[in-house]
Amino acid sequence: MLSRRSVLAASAALLAGTAGAADGRLRFGVIADPQYAEAPPNLTLGRYYANSLDKMRAAVAALNGEDLRFVVTLGDIIDRDVASYDKILPIYRTLRHETRFVLGNHDFDLAPEHLERVPGLLGMAAPYYDFAVAGIRFVVLDGNDVSLFAPPPDDPRRKLAAERLEQAKAAGLVNAKPWNGSLGDAQFAWLERSLHAAREAGERVVVLNHYPVAPDNPHNLWDASRLTGLLARQPHVLAYFNGHNHAGNYAERDGIHYVNFHGMVDTPDSSAFAVVEITGDRLEIQGFGREPSRSLTLKPA
Repeated sequence: MLSRRSVLAASAALLAGTAGAADGRLRFGVIADPQYAEAPPNLTLGRYYANSLDKMRAAVAALNGEDLRFVVTLGDIIDRDVASYDKILPIYRTLRHETRFVLGNHDFDLAPEHLERVPGLLGMAAPYYDFAVAGIRFVVLDGNDVSLFAPPPDDPRRKLAAERLEQAKAAGLVNAKPWNGSLGDAQFAWLERSLHAAREAGERVVVLNHYPVAPDNPHNLWDASRLTGLLARQPHVLAYFNGHNHAGNYAERDGIHYVNFHGMVDTPDSSAFAVVEITGDRLEIQGFGREPSRSLTLKPA
């Protein structure tokens, strides 16, 4: 498992890197939904869970050849079973870059006694957090906060999740699905404070979450409109990156690029991951495998 010591060591080594320091470029890797499990494929969904180990090894080899500040996985590192972490996390440890994680719904498809262990298994001090690199503040959200599966069985957030899901169904929302989630009020207040602090510090912001919020989609966060409404009022927010919808997606709204990265687990042998570069007024995404490349213009700071 990833230890705090290994993450800090990787961070120190990266201080000497060029991807985001002297030349104003920031480059980092993005992976979405490896969803590994030692299980037969789901042919209906086109998900080949066991194949993700070899795909991850190939992705690590490619990303290790790049000059990057970090590599982030946008959730669903595993598909099920806590033992799956023991197989895929050693591959992450072969990355020469700092490793960051976002929590996904399948990361909590575990026996109840393991649910509260998940952030620690991934070396995360908290389920949601932020960090700054080269003048960009990355705000990492936990869309599983209020859900039917991530909180322990007796946690009041489960009751709140059931109420929110019923409200979404009553409203006829296309994303009223039990596999989605939402932000708790404490996390939403933290997000508002983090965005304000970034603006005060003159930092631009990229938001990272497992769940999409735009465009409308069955996979979106239950409270997507609350989140997009907040982000629309933030002139320093550049982009929102997510996974969860394995088919990928894209929208531009209020000058913010909402990029849904493709799932690595899909198809027997075609992978999906990316290298992202932010420089000046450009957001460049170099896609590998099924991930498309994009060249996007950023709004003025």
